[in-house]
Amino acid sequence: MTKAPTAKPWISAIEAYVPGRAQAAPGVTLVKLSSNENPRGASAKAIEAMRAAVGKANRYPDASSHDLREAIAALHGLEADRIVCGTGSDEILQCIALAYAGPGDEVLYVRHGFMVYPIAAERAGATPVAAPDTDYTADVDALLAAVTERTKVVYLANPNNPTGTLIAQSEVERLHAGLPPHVLLVIDSAYAEYVEEPGYDDGIALARVHPNVVMTRTFSKIYGLAAERIGWAYGAPDVIDMVNRIRGPFNVTSAGLAGAVAALADQDFVATCRADNARNRAALIAAVEALDNKGLRAVPSAANFVLVTFPETGAHTAEAANAYLTERGFLTRWLPNQGLGNALRISIGTDEETQAVIGALRAFLG
Repeated sequence: MTKAPTAKPWISAIEAYVPGRAQAAPGVTLVKLSSNENPRGASAKAIEAMRAAVGKANRYPDASSHDLREAIAALHGLEADRIVCGTGSDEILQCIALAYAGPGDEVLYVRHGFMVYPIAAERAGATPVAAPDTDYTADVDALLAAVTERTKVVYLANPNNPTGTLIAQSEVERLHAGLPPHVLLVIDSAYAEYVEEPGYDDGIALARVHPNVVMTRTFSKIYGLAAERIGWAYGAPDVIDMVNRIRGPFNVTSAGLAGAVAALADQDFVATCRADNARNRAALIAAVEALDNKGLRAVPSAANFVLVTFPETGAHTAEAANAYLTERGFLTRWLPNQGLGNALRISIGTDEETQAVIGALRAFLG
């Protein structure tokens, strides 16, 4: 009997990432609030730049993302040679685990954290370890208590996805100070542009001075370039060098590079999107809080989505709400596979979409 090829056991054990749904039932108007996208789309300047770049589609893109790295460095006051660009920040998160962890090692993250983290760990053959959180928020003491001699990487999303919660810069610094020098702290700041809390730092300050800190960012959220898959990281030269060794050789498209450079130059658009998000996020949270007598709760969010918890039993569970909203074209994110079967993550949409989903929630509750 011929034996078929066999995948590595740690690859076979991976539970594939499940994206937010993108299609409504036939004949139902779609309101997509499942993937934390920018409802305004991308800057007109970015779109124009991408259209111009399509004319050179027969040429490979710049393998080093030189112009984009220079533009990022200029905007954030960084050193361009300490920046690496990726196919979304996802590629960089995956490369970090591949470079620094393997069989017998552990990769630590926060329970109810971004599902790419355990996938990245398992892809490298390492063991993912989820530290308990406190009220859907990263608990630094719990993270430090979970560190062992096998820990090689710690992922921290701040704000966190899918809960939207934020920890203070002093807590991030305390986490780093408590880690052994050989453990790499990855600060995932995908939602940094939405944060309005004073004193917030996206991770640049720590990454600038410590060899075991790297910060990742993305153009998929406030910049509205999710379809182009563009991310970047800033960190110590040795870390950036390791990512460069194993990332894809032409990992960001020419159109994506052009669009991202133009997007960075349009900070007025970013400011408008931030203000829109803050207004509609506040409206959604206020509406949910007004329904607390029905057992709903809005988890405090610093991002472009709100995690809404529902009663565990009865007619108004998160599962029932998910089915009700889906039938009416509202696509949100129900996450029982992340231990959040009691909640829906609702992305912030336009003014009209936000008011519509609020109305649908009220109708669901009768």
